[in-house]
Parts: sequence; C-alpha cells; structure tokens
Amino acid sequence: VITKGSKVTEFKEGDLVGVGAQVYGCLQGDCNACSHDLDPHCPKSVFTYNSKYADGHQAQGGYAEAVRVNANYAFKIPDNIDPVHAAPLMCAGVTVFAPMLRKGVKRGDRVGIVGIGGLGHLAIQYAHALGAEVVAFSHSPNKRQQCLELGASKFVDTSDKDEVDAVRHTLDYLFITSNSKSSQYSEFLSWMAFEGTVVLLAIPEGHMTFAPYDIISTEVSITGSMIGGVNVLKKTLEFASQNNIRPIIEKYPIGQVNEALQHMDKGQARYRIVLTHEISG
Repeated sequence: VITKGSKVTEFKEGDLVGVGAQVYGCLQGDCNACSHDLDPHCPKSVFTYNSKYADGHQAQGGYAEAVRVNANYAFKIPDNIDPVHAAPLMCAGVTVFAPMLRKGVKRGDRVGIVGIGGLGHLAIQYAHALGAEVVAFSHSPNKRQQCLELGASKFVDTSDKDEVDAVRHTLDYLFITSNSKSSQYSEFLSWMAFEGTVVLLAIPEGHMTFAPYDIISTEVSITGSMIGGVNVLKKTLEFASQNNIRPIIEKYPIGQVNEALQHMDKGQARYRIVLTHEISG
C-alpha cells in the first residue's frame, strides 16, 4: 500500500496487499448478488481486465505496475505466502475454492477433478485440505505421480477404460476445470453417485450434449461458478495459509510476456504463469 484514503481503516501504508480478478462491486445489502456473497455477478461489477468503470475509465489489468482500487477489493497477503504464489491463489485458487465452500464439500466426500492444469492442480489441494477423498482425472498419465503428491487419493487415466469403469457412480462432486468436448458430458455424468453435483469451472465453446435421462436416472445436478466474492477470497487466502496450499508456477519478467503467452498457448505451462515487475523508486 503506497497511500490510502482517510476512511480506509483496514490497511496501513506499507502493507502487502493483492488484487484479484475483480476491482469493484456495489456490496450493497439490496443487491441480489452481493447480498449472497456473489459480488462477481453484481450488475455494477468491474473486473480487473477488459472492463470499464461507471465513469468510462478502463481497468488496467494485471500487467499494470500499480493500481488504485476500492479498499474492499484489496486483500492482505498472509505473511507465509509469497506474493508470486498469492497472485494465482486470488484467481485460480478462489475459482476452485468458492464452489467447494458454497456446495459444502466436507470430510469423507468423494470429489473428482477433471483437468489437471492451472485450476485443477489447486482444486486437488483445496479438496484434499477439506478432508475429501480426491479422484484426479486426466488423459495425461505422466501427471499421475504429481496428482498423488498434491493430495489425490486416486488418479484415473481417462484413456484407460478399466480405470474409468472402476469409478462409475461413485462421485459426490465433480469439478470440471478443462475445456472438455461437448460429447464428454454424458461420460462425466456416469461417474456420479445419486444426487451428486457437477460443477463447471471452464467455459468451452459450443453446447453441452447429454440425454435428459442421464440426469433423471441419477438425480444429478449441474451447476457452474465464477470467481469468488470479497468474503470468499479472504477465506481462500486464509485457508491456503493454514493448509500450505500453493500453486505450481513459472515466472516470466513482464518484458517477456509474449514468450509467456506462447508457452501457455502450446499447453506447456506448469501450471500458472506469473509475470514479474522490477519496480524502482
């Protein structure tokens, strides 16, 4: 914190804070979204990138060296979390943890994670720390050992029919973090136990394809989630601090952002890229 307004009491100059993917929401009690801790859905919300404030000013995004932001959307970074790890936790971390909190994932639940990438590797850690039995699904068998080290109880190679058949009708929750093909959703639904919940965290192109009977026969629910609001983001950082949850990152200086983007587009990032600034003065 370089400077603050006179009404800001939560922070002092010199505090280490971070800003997530949202920089404004009305947070009013009569707002249907904010009053339910869903301020990313606030009609007046402003996101950190590709968004404009009500007065027309452009939000500057994560490439900026500094930001002026509503104090509600600045978050104290716990002392035991390095800023390079805090940044992905405030985006990918809250994206996976928010629906786990809202849906009530708890000890003993069997939780599946589809897609072991920037979101999925954190979802494994958060679900494991909540006490769930975590099943990691990936078409990359070379990720098996790492998933187990991150907290998964079981790894399923989705190209192995026997491994997939062994988990059918067993999951209480399934968090889909990859841009899966529309035709895969019937398969996903077959993994769910009665009254299980499928949570979409990625946004693939096109439409999902499945038969209505796939849902009726198992009474499975399908829902989705964006990033988390102010209160959830605070809990995300606190929980990560208490349970040693950290993203696996690659660092690039801001001057090499194009190389970083190419690396990501090739699917080679493991698992979140963090851009670093050299700030002088």
